Amino acid sequence: MTKLLEVSALTVGYGEAVALDAISFDVARGEFITFIGPNGAGKTTLLNSLMGVLRQKSGTVSFKGEDLGTLKPETRVARGIVIVPERRELFPQLSVEDHLRLGAFLRRREGRAILDAGLERIYALLPKLKERRRQLAGTLSGGEQQMVAVGRALMAEPQLLMLDEPSTGLAPRITEEIFEAIARLKADGMTAIIVEQNAHLAFSVADRGFVLEVGNVVASGAADELRQDPRVLAAYLGAGDRYRDA
Repeated sequence: MTKLLEVSALTVGYGEAVALDAISFDVARGEFITFIGPNGAGKTTLLNSLMGVLRQKSGTVSFKGEDLGTLKPETRVARGIVIVPERRELFPQLSVEDHLRLGAFLRRREGRAILDAGLERIYALLPKLKERRRQLAGTLSGGEQQMVAVGRALMAEPQLLMLDEPSTGLAPRITEEIFEAIARLKADGMTAIIVEQNAHLAFSVADRGFVLEVGNVVASGAADELRQDPRVLAAYLGAGDRYRDA
């Protein structure tokens, strides 16, 4: 499979503190990978670094063979990398449809007909958004706001979609709807990185997984294999004590 993203010895820090310590991994086209781990492990830091929000201390990040170096976040979006942030970052006074169209801002020259077709694809994936398309984002439930954030990201037609804790704060029924949509995106050939504390959910859609603790990858492998790893079971799948290195 063709590698879409290659990360080598990525180190990110805040002042003297190291948040990510020489992380290396790659993502093939059409592959879903997940990073799981406790709060403070560096999961969101990783996504923000890949997005260009945080600068790396060392290491390289290459996308489609291009070293992203110091490219700004908006340039990375134009290259095809899009994030759905944990806090969703919606505008309360904008409608659902306005948010979706905002996601396609860099595609505005493609014409209204093409963007309207993109909207219909989002509405087919997340039907509740069509019902709420005129509603202001500030009046939506948490689950509906998450759907808007996902739809807005998809309107950019990303080649790499990054989802930061998509299940946070959502009711189980809404979480199931979100992950059903994510599974459909995978079936359609999307490439994604999912950061998630709920390992059950993460492994349900991922091809490969990485366990991140205190800025270090302490376990990795095929999602099905990690599900059976007794140390991962103990820490993240409800089978006992916290993950410890063997």
